[in-house]
Amino acid sequence: MIKLLRGNADLRALFFAQVVSFMGDWFVFVAITGMVKDGTDSELLVSLAYVAFTLPAFLVTPLAGSMVDRFDRRRLIMVVSLLQAVAALGLLTASVDRVWPLFIFQGTISALAAFVKPAIDAGVPNLARTPDELRTANVLFGSTWGVMLAVGAALGGVFSETFGRQASFIADAATFVIAFGLLSMIRHPMQQQRSEARRTMRPFSDMGEAVRYARKDKAVLALLASKGTFAIGSGIVSQLPVLATEAYGWKDGGTGLLFGARGVGTGLGPLIAARFTRGDLSKVLRVCGLSGIAFSVCYLAAAWSPVIFLAAAFIAVAHLGGGAQWTLSTYGLQLRTPDYIRGRVMAGDFAILTLTLSITALLAGLLSEAVGVRWTLTTFGGVAFCTGCAYLVLTRNVVTKIEAEGRAAAD
Repeated sequence: MIKLLRGNADLRALFFAQVVSFMGDWFVFVAITGMVKDGTDSELLVSLAYVAFTLPAFLVTPLAGSMVDRFDRRRLIMVVSLLQAVAALGLLTASVDRVWPLFIFQGTISALAAFVKPAIDAGVPNLARTPDELRTANVLFGSTWGVMLAVGAALGGVFSETFGRQASFIADAATFVIAFGLLSMIRHPMQQQRSEARRTMRPFSDMGEAVRYARKDKAVLALLASKGTFAIGSGIVSQLPVLATEAYGWKDGGTGLLFGARGVGTGLGPLIAARFTRGDLSKVLRVCGLSGIAFSVCYLAAAWSPVIFLAAAFIAVAHLGGGAQWTLSTYGLQLRTPDYIRGRVMAGDFAILTLTLSITALLAGLLSEAVGVRWTLTTFGGVAFCTGCAYLVLTRNVVTKIEAEGRAAAD
């Protein structure tokens, strides 16, 4: 990975832009959920704060997917970064007695993020010069999200308690400006040249083309379903601030600890999984199913841990599976989809994830108010276990077909 960053200046600039931006996202998450909890004392509104990080991205996906495939991906991300910086400054208008601006401005930041991740995922294959570089870059970028979640959440908790939540919002805005500067250093295009004339942009029709493509290629469909099945159980992540404060009596620091543990697992998961798959798409699909099962078992254990540190350890192990599933499904889509439609497929992948996370986070908040946070984690952990098993069964024929294609190509 060090060799990749040293030898490929464009991927290096994109990587560090992503590092800074992701760290800011999770740095501010602790402050937002803490302010909502203190101002409302509502588990449901804490879940809605998490929804503000996910659902808005789903709503603008048709427009984002179409634009990522039609316009210069680097310039698109740069413009979005500046707009996100402005929205982050809007968070300063919120207070414990006035929390609604948090939902408005964080929702705006999240909606703009719908352009960023698909553009990066679709653009990385064009910046990687060899298949080995692409494989390494995918693991590196996937791990970065988890590592920055760990670093951002942990530092965010400490920073918020030390300097105040308003300072966290200012720091978040600064990360988007720094990301803009790093993106300006990329020199090679993040998309292939189109030989055909550019047609009028029609977001829903353009995304419909991506849906038809996925329906024809069952491997693409299985990869898209992977994040969806994982997200069915991941709504319980919205309740980690509640687990830290109500079950263990901690404040922002406890929320930062649990989200930091989540980030450690998410960061290490892709590194471990990459050793088992090595670019084999059939193994990617198997690991995605098994990862969902591991995720569920560990969250069941975390729900009833007697101390927060043991819960953090189980959460870290759970997200080894979550991180592996997230990164490997993205890598599989990069391998399987051509550049002309890759942005829309990646946007669709992101849409499935964000919509499912939003729904399950909202349901987790409602259930938590009714039966408590521990039973909520138990319930969603059980659901995640069932969906992981179902995914393995339903993708069995796809895996068999991919293995047959591989043997035929080898012969």
